[in-house]
Amino acid sequence: MPMDDLRFSKTHEWLRLEGESGVVGITEHAQEEISDVVFVELPAAGHSVAQGAEVAVVESVKAAFSIYAPVSGTVEEVNEVLVKDPGLINRSPYEQGWILRLKVKNLREQEVLMDRQKYEEWAKGG
Repeated sequence: MPMDDLRFSKTHEWLRLEGESGVVGITEHAQEEISDVVFVELPAAGHSVAQGAEVAVVESVKAAFSIYAPVSGTVEEVNEVLVKDPGLINRSPYEQGWILRLKVKNLREQEVLMDRQKYEEWAKGG
């Protein structure tokens, strides 16, 4: 998948815009920090969320981690495969391990997110 299409938050979520929808997941860096994902608490379709608000929870053998909405919107779809196979987030964080799809409320909100290069520099502490 072309990583240059993604935008990244400082809380390690990624966003891929597809028209007025946005697919959301967690970054490679985040899944490495979390380690083995054993459970994902997904929101209900139709749930509205503000940018920066908790939208899902990922649990690993270490702890539970909140997943925050990179933009405001309404949950259109969740990745039901994660219910039976939460480890998909570890194996394929950018493709099959996506978490949810939002109908984006304000496309301009994505302007505060980082591109791939800025995110990678930021994640390395630089």
